[in-house]
Amino acid sequence: MVDPFTALAAVKTAVSAGKELVSVTKQIGEFFDGVDELRNNHNKKKSSIFSGDDENSMETFVQLQKAKDAEEDLRAIIISVRGYSAWGELQEIRARTRRERKEREDAARKRKQEVVEKVVVIGGTLIVLSIITAIGVLLIMSSKGML
Repeated sequence: MVDPFTALAAVKTAVSAGKELVSVTKQIGEFFDGVDELRNNHNKKKSSIFSGDDENSMETFVQLQKAKDAEEDLRAIIISVRGYSAWGELQEIRARTRRERKEREDAARKRKQEVVEKVVVIGGTLIVLSIITAIGVLLIMSSKGML
């Protein structure tokens, strides 16, 4: 994960140096990815039955609050440089990207589940066939008096 605060610092430095926002789109994307990851980590730790560690939960909460503040800083930068409509467009792009990422993750999870199901079915079938074959061999051997 790229630290969202480092990415924001890079955006601030570039804008203050007179660069266009277009030249820092990668850092803006990294910033949003980092914020989303912080949010996901906080939600996972908050909802986990194993995270009884209040200090750990508090740490993720503080990081999330810092990320929200940093997001407000980025919002102010983008609005001051490109206007409010640019921020709105950026939010639409971010929502679409998040939705597409979730769809890809869901599809990958579904493919993985299908592979596991196929392995279980094939493995179970092989076990059943092995048992039937062993029973058949034993019956043939006992009918010929070999047992």
